[in-house]
Amino acid sequence: MVVSMTVKMDEREIFIAAERALSAVVDQIADEQWDDPMPPMFGMAKTTVRDIVQGHAADDQWVGHVLSGATIEDGKAVFTDTPLTGDLKAGWRAITERAQSAARAADDLDAVVHLSFGGYPAREYLQQITAYRGLQAWDLARGIGVDDTLPPELVQGMWAQLQPVADEWREIGAFGPEVEVPADAPLQQRLLGLAGRRP
Repeated sequence: MVVSMTVKMDEREIFIAAERALSAVVDQIADEQWDDPMPPMFGMAKTTVRDIVQGHAADDQWVGHVLSGATIEDGKAVFTDTPLTGDLKAGWRAITERAQSAARAADDLDAVVHLSFGGYPAREYLQQITAYRGLQAWDLARGIGVDDTLPPELVQGMWAQLQPVADEWREIGAFGPEVEVPADAPLQQRLLGLAGRRP
């Protein structure tokens, strides 16, 4: 039996839940795993654990900048593709906390923000980056061999956001082909199948 959840979260809260889920996995990376190759999942060919975390850190450093209404051009001289050096976990925690604080402080989710591919409402930007982080929290957990269960409130929030747009995102290559799962499967499995992951 599928139990319907009634948790109501806005885009800021779902983004923060995704960040925390990803951080919980990053905290479990063993010292010897950073340079391990990730399994050849969708969008991850020839990618290491370090690459995944570094990529999210690079993306997270932009969150406050973008939500403030600044342009990509404004930030190009400030941000780097490899922001993590030294203690990678400490660096990640600092960057994710700043991103979460910026999301929490965003007071107009209908304000237009400037992305490399055009202007979008802040809520759509948060939906896009939430999907990226939430799904890769699962990918990374699978890659390093730890529990891949996502928080129920995150799964519910992502399902509500992605179900209406999944086919459109698939057309532009953001998701792989949908993986069929039973209609009465747990919501996390249905979410993963919707996004082209094989639960």
